[in-house]
Amino acid sequence: MRERWRAIGVLAVALFAVNVVARLVTRFGFDGDDTAADRVSLGMFVVIGLVLAAVAFVWGRRRPVAAWGADMAAAVGIALLLTVLVGPLLVGENPFGGGAGTFFAQIWLYLAATGIGVLLGYLLLTALGLDHRSQSLKRYAELRATKPRRIVRR
Repeated sequence: MRERWRAIGVLAVALFAVNVVARLVTRFGFDGDDTAADRVSLGMFVVIGLVLAAVAFVWGRRRPVAAWGADMAAAVGIALLLTVLVGPLLVGENPFGGGAGTFFAQIWLYLAATGIGVLLGYLLLTALGLDHRSQSLKRYAELRATKPRRIVRR
């Protein structure tokens, strides 16, 4: 159980770190340039999606969807809270400074990026037949395909 929470925490911190780096790049590199800030934000969402696609691919090989899906949802939820509430404070902004529209837009964009990333990783894994369920069915079919030894009675 401890290893499971450690994996969730590491993933949440990694996702939050991507956001912090994007905020710092925007703050110190492109302060006041909205177009550049939008591009950095888009890049951040792409990186977050790719990280989650890779994690879904790796975790999906080892465990059933119900197990790793819950872990991934917990990590994304923690990272989302940190990103929306703590992230702006790190660069000297108010989390609610842009108004309710901006606040909820951040949440929806974050959830869309994470959802697309997880979906792409799992779909690729399933298409290659490497997911936990496909491998279990493959082992079952191989076990049933072998004929048992026939005992000859005299």
